[in-house]
Amino acid sequence: MSEQVKIKDDVKRLFKPDGWNRTIRIGVVVPHADVGPEVEIQAMASSDITVHASRIFFSAMRAGGEMDEKIPHAPVTSFVEAPYLDDAVESLCASPLDVVGLAFTSSAYKHGPDGERALIERLKSVSREIPIVSTCLSAERAFAKLGTKKLAMINPAWFDEDLVNQGADYFTKAGFEVVHQSSCGIPSGQKFVTPEALYNWIEKAVKESGADTVFVGGNGQRSVGVIEAVEETLGISMVTGNQLILWDSLRSIGADTKISGYGRLFD
Repeated sequence: MSEQVKIKDDVKRLFKPDGWNRTIRIGVVVPHADVGPEVEIQAMASSDITVHASRIFFSAMRAGGEMDEKIPHAPVTSFVEAPYLDDAVESLCASPLDVVGLAFTSSAYKHGPDGERALIERLKSVSREIPIVSTCLSAERAFAKLGTKKLAMINPAWFDEDLVNQGADYFTKAGFEVVHQSSCGIPSGQKFVTPEALYNWIEKAVKESGADTVFVGGNGQRSVGVIEAVEETLGISMVTGNQLILWDSLRSIGADTKISGYGRLFD
């Protein structure tokens, strides 16, 4: 039986924050060379949230976060196969986490809404009953909340036409009208995605399609910094891969944490 340790006030005032004062811990599973999900989620997060990643090798991504011009489909499909993803989730869930987010979009495009639900069910056996959310299932819930009628989808430049179309098929099957789908007209590579370039592409796509909601897919695509600008100037709702992971993580555990400046979704 441990003794109650009493510390004098003049000593306690010298203590510094050590991270354990954060009350919400979000785990994310990401491709091995991608820091985008962690960076974006932590940028949006309030001071009581920490983000912790587990990495899986993704052969279409090279050291330094460099992407293939167009990512091949085989590694997109194999990324979520057992045992690799299951082992990563099990390892992550051994930590004292509150929720886990699967921070990749393209694999869901490949296997569709039913496949994504089956994936979550499969991972429950290794998650220690920690809730698991994923980008596209979270998007379905977000569109329902936002009352989305006409959806525009903007994907990373490294998604080819077939993958873009599979993304549109995913949300059509989920019951939403997709009025625009494309990969963004920015040179392929994470370092080329700037807020200015992405905003200009979204503005053009939305004006041509009449969409009321834009979804910027791809968790490796830099995007959360333009959410407020898009919503205020174009009068539409905007959701992104990593914004969805944060929003649905907080929703799944009933957290009352307030996130501001990153979209109507958090209202």
